[in-house]
Amino acid sequence: MLAGGYKSAGAVIAEIGAVRGSTSEAFGVNLFVPGSPSSAPDLVEAYVRSLAVEADEVGATCGEAVWDDDHFEEKLNAVVAAAPALVTFTFGCPKADAVSACHAAGSAVAVTVTSAEEARWAADAGADALSVQGVEAGAHRGTFVNDDRPGQDMGLLALMADVARVTDLPQIAAGGIVDPSQVRAVLAAGALAAQCGTAFLRCPESGAHPAHKDALADGAFRATMVTRAFSGRPARALVNGFVRAHTDAPAAYPEINNATRAIRAAASRRGDLDRMSLYAGQGFRLATDRAAGEVVEMLCSA
Repeated sequence: MLAGGYKSAGAVIAEIGAVRGSTSEAFGVNLFVPGSPSSAPDLVEAYVRSLAVEADEVGATCGEAVWDDDHFEEKLNAVVAAAPALVTFTFGCPKADAVSACHAAGSAVAVTVTSAEEARWAADAGADALSVQGVEAGAHRGTFVNDDRPGQDMGLLALMADVARVTDLPQIAAGGIVDPSQVRAVLAAGALAAQCGTAFLRCPESGAHPAHKDALADGAFRATMVTRAFSGRPARALVNGFVRAHTDAPAAYPEINNATRAIRAAASRRGDLDRMSLYAGQGFRLATDRAAGEVVEMLCSA
């Protein structure tokens, strides 16, 4: 899978070309579906002002809390033209005509869902499969709407059963899967495949910051929690000083993500673990620093 978020259409196409130049195997591309601008700009402005001290501590200045659509249409058109085997969508449900365009190009479509309601929505749009994301998952929750309505915090196995109640679309299970017993559990529960993230964070091939990798194995970090502190959207991260200090972050994505980018970048340059966005799933303690290929073999072992 290639990550299309936060990149230009040109960059995505270049990565597609690089993959096609190195393998004939099937691959996919993930795109972020844009949401709506915040309905509470005053709250967003006040929150960004409250980050001035954090910014000063790392020698940065807060960016503008602006909304953008991550060049969604441009990237969608480029990916449809490139026709990878799979196109996946996160943070929302693509419109039916977008799904149809992918199908016409020969690409299958999967949509990240966090509730049975979202699963039904994705099925109605024509999705071929669902990436069913339990609350155990690290980094951003794939919720369609950036709010706190009940039912968006289900554990993976319970969520899989709830989704199966409303649609028989194939499920790709995601959330906290870091060892072979968990892979076997989701396959036994009916998943087509297991999707893993945190399991690979410490691998040599991972692009995670070295300090982030070290934090996953550091006994000083004992837990994760879901926070909007860094991006204005719910995301699971190791509990550090920034997470503890900013439980008041409003729902405003990507406005807050844009505003905090300079702080996060400066913190990363300094290796400042208290202000870095240390995204990780609940099973982070089981992540190893083995090569990615070895982790795949381990996850697929009997």
